[in-house]
Amino acid sequence: MQAELERLFSPVRINTCNLKNRAIMPAMGTGYGALDGTITERLERFLERRATGGVGLIISEVCAVDPRGKGFPSEIGVWKDEFIPGLSRLASTIHRAGAKIALQLHHAGRETMKDFAGAIPEAPSAVPSAILNQPCEAMSVERIQEVINAYAEGARRARDAGLDAVEIHGAHGYLICQFLSPFSNKRDDQYGGSDENRARFALEIMRAVRDRVGPEFPVIMRVSADELIRGGYDLSYMKWLAPQLANAGADALHVSLGVYSTPGGLTIASSDVEEGFNLFRVRAIKDVVSVPVIGVGRIVDPRMADAAIARGDADCISFGRQLLADPDVLIKARRGKYDDIRWCLGCNQGCIDRLNFELKSATCTINPDCGYEYKRTGEKSAGKKKVWVIGAGPGGLSAAITAADRGHAVSLFERNAAPGGQLISAGKPPHKEALGKWVAWALRELKNRGVCVSCATTVDEEMLAKDMPDAVIIATGADPAVPYIPGIDGGCVHDARDVLTGKTELRTPAVVLGAGYVGMETADFLMERGIAVTVIEEKMQPPVPPLTAHGYWLNRRLKKGGRLLLGCAVTEIDGDIVRYKCGENKGAEKASMVVTALGARSEQSLVRAANDLKIASTLVGDAVKPRRLLEAIHEGARAGREV
Repeated sequence: MQAELERLFSPVRINTCNLKNRAIMPAMGTGYGALDGTITERLERFLERRATGGVGLIISEVCAVDPRGKGFPSEIGVWKDEFIPGLSRLASTIHRAGAKIALQLHHAGRETMKDFAGAIPEAPSAVPSAILNQPCEAMSVERIQEVINAYAEGARRARDAGLDAVEIHGAHGYLICQFLSPFSNKRDDQYGGSDENRARFALEIMRAVRDRVGPEFPVIMRVSADELIRGGYDLSYMKWLAPQLANAGADALHVSLGVYSTPGGLTIASSDVEEGFNLFRVRAIKDVVSVPVIGVGRIVDPRMADAAIARGDADCISFGRQLLADPDVLIKARRGKYDDIRWCLGCNQGCIDRLNFELKSATCTINPDCGYEYKRTGEKSAGKKKVWVIGAGPGGLSAAITAADRGHAVSLFERNAAPGGQLISAGKPPHKEALGKWVAWALRELKNRGVCVSCATTVDEEMLAKDMPDAVIIATGADPAVPYIPGIDGGCVHDARDVLTGKTELRTPAVVLGAGYVGMETADFLMERGIAVTVIEEKMQPPVPPLTAHGYWLNRRLKKGGRLLLGCAVTEIDGDIVRYKCGENKGAEKASMVVTALGARSEQSLVRAANDLKIASTLVGDAVKPRRLLEAIHEGARAGREV
């Protein structure tokens, strides 16, 4: 074991539960549960895979204590004894894999929809969610008592099922947090109005759970240290409340941050926020309680976790999305194999954004096995094939890795001088450096599998005909699309990729054409270098939605340091003047540099050649259609498995 990680890998005790180390997997929503609230094989295998990676404790995703508290259709449940057998099976699976497991007890309150909860959402007050804006009704005192009992019964069922602990979810703007917060609690009875009254619901739940499960069963409370929202509670309130939660029966506090309407998505922070940004709040809570405190907040590197424990910021550290990206991160770190770790990008694309905005089950952008563990057998191909992968961007790199894992003889070709495809330029804007780390990881993985990358090599029909591979995976990506605009071929006009990779001398002021991710991130890149930037977009609404965490920070930084003109069509580039029209109004911007970020067109020229030669071919990534990194990596992996 690396000496620098001795604190992280030291044992710790939470009540009667002895953990082999201080690394914890926090609750993360997946959408893998059954619609009836039961545990599925998919969820079981997903959690088992993380347990084999060496964490001391796994905390299940949210588990509804009452059907009216479900936050999404496939949320697992614990509101009746019929759930006990499935929970017991899950506990046994995790124990065999070497970890302990806690069940997270949850009620969404107003942060849900009638279709999910089966009734109008309930809350401390009839104040709709700031995000969902769904009607909700204030809970009666009698209903409050029913829900308190539901938490206690849920804890009892978890104990009876053989789980090692429960975690009461009192964070992130769900029901308990709603009672705590003046932002959502407008009651004037014993459950609202004062700090003490707003805390009553949480404390009564804690006491009821403790009474039901007895003194020796571990009970953790998850809290948001600060809501970071206008009208919400702040860190001083949680410092006041935390000792009371411990006195009421909490054996540990799991200190998170924010609610889902907190600006910037800090509850599940993107790469725009520095790693470990919440640790000072965790330390503030640890300083006022004597029970173990679990820290969380974009902590991906075990070395950072170990240092935080050494400083006394926390007793344990939660690794969330990093365990989606690489479930073996702890094993690799313990062996000092940091180059082998597939580091989380902090992109949120495959996990929380997919779950919340696409209403699809979660996965991981860079780990195509995440969520599909129940389908993966690891079997080799029945016959070894000569497989060519054409294009060493994300889709091609992913395809080559999985095809090699299947036992095929893989050759990877790239027309450019270096592998990486669009990730070379995409990794240049602020906070996007992790993309380059993923490319470096993929290249090391290929080297370990004996796969060489032939760069500066353009595969054509003659080359295919000469060597006749058994199968080709075409990952040739997409080239910039440049629509006709008078003057767009002028000397001051440059493609965004050339700007980002240093092929173009930067000049100020700059006008960026297109406010998609490429345009917005290029503007971010330019502003960081002191360039005055105006972004012109034809659509009336920002193509990069500010509701997502990364989108919020991109729009915020542009608003602070540049300009965004929406609903404007560029009509002409006249030397250093960009002319545009917004409705009936005309305008002009001076530009020493014009940057085009107007989309891309798929490169599919090799498809016909492969077909003519009767070579089996598969298109992946942007070669199919320009989309996101997730589609490129996942399609590449699927093609490599199926070849």
